[in-house]
Amino acid sequence: MSGPVAKENRAAVIILNWNGARFLREYLPSVVRHTPSDIADVIVADNGSTDGSLEVLRDEFPQVKRIEFSENHGFAEGYNLAVGRVRADYKYTVLLNSDVKVDDDWLTPMWRFMESHPEAGALQPKLLSLITPTEFEYAGAMGGFLDRNGYPYCRGRIFDTVETDKGQYDTPMEVMWASGASLMVDNELYLRLGGLDREFFAHMEEIDLCWRIRLAGRQVWAIPESHVYHLGGGSLPASNPKKTYLNFRNNLLMLHKNLPACVRTKRLLWRRILDAMAWCKFIAGFDLKNASAVLKAHRDYRRMCRLYDRCDAKVDLLDGEVNILTEYFMKGHKRFSDLQK
Repeated sequence: MSGPVAKENRAAVIILNWNGARFLREYLPSVVRHTPSDIADVIVADNGSTDGSLEVLRDEFPQVKRIEFSENHGFAEGYNLAVGRVRADYKYTVLLNSDVKVDDDWLTPMWRFMESHPEAGALQPKLLSLITPTEFEYAGAMGGFLDRNGYPYCRGRIFDTVETDKGQYDTPMEVMWASGASLMVDNELYLRLGGLDREFFAHMEEIDLCWRIRLAGRQVWAIPESHVYHLGGGSLPASNPKKTYLNFRNNLLMLHKNLPACVRTKRLLWRRILDAMAWCKFIAGFDLKNASAVLKAHRDYRRMCRLYDRCDAKVDLLDGEVNILTEYFMKGHKRFSDLQK
């Protein structure tokens, strides 16, 4: 740094906590140690914990600022309220999961990029696995995209295939979406767009936010100079019917919210056909719980889509050149670099 950073340009690193005293003890020390105090403050927003988390913070991390909520507002709304609390004192916020470990100066490259690229509305670092640090982490790897049917995939992860990090994606890149495990946002933009959609509950809420950021004319980036290690998969395993339900429901909601009217009906009809094929696959495998989750997702989507005003987007941001199902299952393209070929 050439000099002190103006208060209005600083960042808040906010960790949302709910009954995560164990995670605080295990991962917060690295965040405190490696977050440069000249550009950022570490803040824990506690979502009405009852496991002694606040006592852990007061006794073991007195240097960490706190936001205390009297009740659990959930993931999305908890972050929305926390960002609203800090907007007057910080230009940026990093939404950091409680199961993330950092080393070196992980934040400065992201902060510098945001400062020098006013067109950027959000970005993420390189996301590596805490369990296997040589591999990318499933939740976002090196930045994400959406194919022509709305299926997400990443630089470094397509479906269940996670790549080893060999530096193959070590260039900054504009992406469609950035991972919510470590998501840096412009506070004014985040709040103006309504933040994370609390109706999603969990899964794809950060993709929906990034889509809205891009529709607002701003960019989303992945910055490899910064890297963090994410435990991930802590709440729901991939085969859990609740995760199936949330992924199917929220993907439909996201398409409904953000696709322009001229293509929305056609794209959603095709997605319903693809989802019906997925339902048939679950039935054929006698996986009745996940099959039921798909049906429930579609039923609740039809009810919930009425909560949203019609999108007036003028551009379709899905990648019309990529059908990730065909690339992965028929062509055998398991890596992002295979798609580029």
